[in-house]
Amino acid sequence: MKRLLILGILFLLLVLEGVALDMLPGSLLTGDLIIVSHWVFVFLAFLAIFFDREDTYFSVFYALLAGLLIDISYTGILGVYMFSYALSVYIVHGLTKLLHSNFFVTILLGAIGLILAEVFIYLIYSMTGIAELGWEDYLINRMIPTLLANILFLLVLYPFTANRLVNMRDEQLSGNRQF
Repeated sequence: MKRLLILGILFLLLVLEGVALDMLPGSLLTGDLIIVSHWVFVFLAFLAIFFDREDTYFSVFYALLAGLLIDISYTGILGVYMFSYALSVYIVHGLTKLLHSNFFVTILLGAIGLILAEVFIYLIYSMTGIAELGWEDYLINRMIPTLLANILFLLVLYPFTANRLVNMRDEQLSGNRQF
């Protein structure tokens, strides 16, 4: 039941990512700035921080699945988001073993994960010849606006998600099933 709920949330965020930029004011989208919503990744980072235990890797599995769905839905190359999200979530999961999960660590790990995902995506697209931005233009016009927008989403989502995921993890550990 919990896994279906997580899949449902990931699917909802996947759909909302597609219309996220349409909700922003038009004056924000004019110019050279490129804002990419990574709402699915933010939720995957929450899963890695609050839901997974040290010996479970549910977040990496969900990252593979969600990345594949993003590749199928929004990109022309299969595997870019699947690889980038899974590797970034795996690194975030590894870092959670070193740091205690609280509000500031969540922001830090979310930002690190977003930066890693964006860099992996850029590297793959630049190696295949799709991305033609230089590193400086990419950093200023895409990386920073994307990072700020997604950290804002992380801040909005944190109060609704963190405790619920911890409770779901604890219920799964204790074996209690509440429907």
